[in-house]
Amino acid sequence: MKCVICKAGETKADRATFTVDRGGHTYVLREVPALVCQQCGEPYFDAEVTKQVLAQVEQASRSGVDVAVLKFKAA
Repeated sequence: MKCVICKAGETKADRATFTVDRGGHTYVLREVPALVCQQCGEPYFDAEVTKQVLAQVEQASRSGVDVAVLKFKAA
């Protein structure tokens, strides 16, 4: 797929970091599957991966964590 940000690069299956800021709390998930632009590095996450990321963020949020750096766990 052609990158919509830089308009020049093509995307390739890879892994990227997904960051969520929610209500004054920050959650960083590393090694999340994504399509990543080979030109500018912009990651694109599909709907299923995003759903899994948000579930992991919700779990961390319920545990009272203010800042979390997590490794993505595929469902």
